Amino acid sequence: MAESMKGLKRTCRCAELNETNIGQTVTVMGWVAKNRNKGGICFVDLRDRSGILQIIFEEDKIGSEGFAKAGSLRSEYVIAVTGEVAARAGAVNDNLATGKIEVIAKDIRILSESETPPFPVEEASKTKEDIRLKYRFLDLRRPDLQKILIMRSKIATVTRQFLADEGFLEIETPILVKSTPEGARDYIVPSRIHPGSFYALPQSPQLFKQLLMCSGYDRYFQLAKCFRDEDLRADRQPEFTQIDMELSFVDIDDVIDVNERLLKRLFKEVLDLDIELPIQRMTWNEAMNRFGSDKPDIRFGMELKDISDIVKGCGFGVFAGAIDNGGTVRGINANGQGAMPRKKIDALVDFAKGYGAKGLAYIALGENGEIKSSFAKFMTEEQMNAIIERMEGKPGDLLLFAADQTKLVWSVLGALRLEIADELGLRKPDEYKFLWITEFPLFEWSDEQNRLLAMHHPFTMMMEEDIDLLDAAPEKVRAKAYDITLNGVEIGGGSVRIHQDDIQKKMFNILGFTDERANEQFGFLLNAFKYGVPPHAGLAYGLDRLVMLMAKTDNIRDVIAFPKVKDASCLLTGAPDVVDEAQLEELGIEIKSVDEAENV
Repeated sequence: MAESMKGLKRTCRCAELNETNIGQTVTVMGWVAKNRNKGGICFVDLRDRSGILQIIFEEDKIGSEGFAKAGSLRSEYVIAVTGEVAARAGAVNDNLATGKIEVIAKDIRILSESETPPFPVEEASKTKEDIRLKYRFLDLRRPDLQKILIMRSKIATVTRQFLADEGFLEIETPILVKSTPEGARDYIVPSRIHPGSFYALPQSPQLFKQLLMCSGYDRYFQLAKCFRDEDLRADRQPEFTQIDMELSFVDIDDVIDVNERLLKRLFKEVLDLDIELPIQRMTWNEAMNRFGSDKPDIRFGMELKDISDIVKGCGFGVFAGAIDNGGTVRGINANGQGAMPRKKIDALVDFAKGYGAKGLAYIALGENGEIKSSFAKFMTEEQMNAIIERMEGKPGDLLLFAADQTKLVWSVLGALRLEIADELGLRKPDEYKFLWITEFPLFEWSDEQNRLLAMHHPFTMMMEEDIDLLDAAPEKVRAKAYDITLNGVEIGGGSVRIHQDDIQKKMFNILGFTDERANEQFGFLLNAFKYGVPPHAGLAYGLDRLVMLMAKTDNIRDVIAFPKVKDASCLLTGAPDVVDEAQLEELGIEIKSVDEAENV
């Protein structure tokens, strides 16, 4: 039967005790992780968010009633114990922060009993994730998850303090906003007071933070909740948190400087790692040509090499045809993999096909100088030697090639490079490699919409030297945009914003906006721009992704207290769910089945 806490005060958390506390009387409270009853003595591992502490119950110290309570303890009972801190009588446990001490109990209260949990509450749980998420309140008791959420809290605290010290103001922006369909799909919220009208949940605070710059707040930040109705993957959730910021009277270097110092502070205070500044920068074009990715993992080499000039007009139709059609032929060198079995090479071919490749060509260089190749018979000896030299091939290497349109070749080889690196263990989790990617294309072509789209958003400024290309060759215009990547993951991105009326109007025209449509979607921002707007720029981090990398987990659900699963549902609460008919009537909403809708 549960007892009251009346008159009892916790003096400390479990793992806040150490050898300096020996001889002190303390009161600790938490959950029973284990109870080992050895007859005249009970050993109980007591757990709270700080860690585990061993409690010793001896009948002559705690009395027969107290000892009986101790013997009845089961996993996840919540108890309060008062006792004396002592040096461990038995073997020291080096795996615990409290491994050199224990508490000899003098009193115990059972504050709450527990049913048998559906799975053990333990680190590195092997229980299926869907079961753990259904009982997330239990899963969150696991020490490894608690460490991650404590780390997340520290990251948020350090960020807030750093930005405050740098003159940023923390200002909240609205959650119920106007839908602006450019970009990802919005979550829509119906309005009861305005029947037939809807709010959207913000995909980012972008427009409001620009308005704050117009309002003279100079430096803004916020840990902002954002929402996107899109398909999920391991590093994506329908609701997520951004470390969002905007600065006035700055250019690219100013934004990069403050953010490099923020990252240095975070990694030092949270992980005790020294990040060397300045962080390397690389243009988008260089990143794509060298790594086939705009978020390259630079912890290892295996860079892409272009052999198009060597194989142009060669006898191998796959290569020659790709170049004749305006494409490219590129390859990567899997160092030391020349003896890879044909079955494994075929698996890599299948992997490449999953990214749209028609196949892969290869050259396997034997240790004794022999060459095996899928296309050597179509090439001259001079061409083969030139290819091997360009690829920096050595005996024992495996050279893999893709031929197609440039974007597809980048995508295929960029993904293949990571796949091989994972197989070879080249992506070391203890190594952190940051990289700024700059000078993105301002526009990208959409075959689906048959028009140019803004690669970032329509308020991104272009490189000043490219302004004259806006009319003649908009596809060549570079953006004053920048992403910060870590170990092949984009953790943040931003840009300098357009603050000139004529350039903003030109941007909208290129994107196919009429003046009416631009005013309909963004009129409140454009109106503010008529009344004196400072040059401004900003950046936003994905906090969840950043924590995921710092915590060395590959699943974003591990760093969010109550995450959604792949179909955007919550296994704990059952959301989303149907709502009461009266609520729908009040909102003027009628639910129809798919069949009914098709017959309307």
